[in-house]
Amino acid sequence: MFTGLITDVGEVTGQSGGRFSLRTAYALTPEDAGASICCDGVCLTATEIKPLKSGAEFFVDVSNETLAKSTLGRWKEGTRVNLERSLKAGGELGGHIVSGHVDGIARILTITQDGASQRFLFEAPEHLSRYIAPKGSVALDGTSLTVNEVSEARFGVNLIPHSLTVTTWGAKRPGDVVNLEVDVFARYVARLMEFRI
Repeated sequence: MFTGLITDVGEVTGQSGGRFSLRTAYALTPEDAGASICCDGVCLTATEIKPLKSGAEFFVDVSNETLAKSTLGRWKEGTRVNLERSLKAGGELGGHIVSGHVDGIARILTITQDGASQRFLFEAPEHLSRYIAPKGSVALDGTSLTVNEVSEARFGVNLIPHSLTVTTWGAKRPGDVVNLEVDVFARYVARLMEFRI
């Protein structure tokens, strides 16, 4: 379980099929093998860890299902990745509950300046748009964000300067695709409504 508050931007250092290595500032040790790390919104298991002078390099295995349903199939050496370690019991839940189970891919349509912030307009897959509501939450590339407005399959969010600086969002451009996880509560409510009598 995660909160959608990014705590490091890592970098892909290698790939062999579905096995990736990433460099992070996290002070991971070999004893941390098996830990869950949210990578661009996808919950992955650190299967091997190599401590570095500063931070660590960790390895993850990504299934074909995840490669097909997320942006991880586009990862290559040098790709910068939003990272978050799993929530500890008693930890601060500053964003919203994020499972790390990506639902699909959203595309950035436009980015416009909005005061000091930037307003991003996205297009979501049609089948996921019903779970996105104004003032609701979404996780995009692992980042907890509040939805401003929704129009059919399109929705907008604002990113403040801090978020643009400490995540990969400052480098995003129109046309880029991001991992989308809809709010878990919206998904359960919609499922329950299917069984209304």
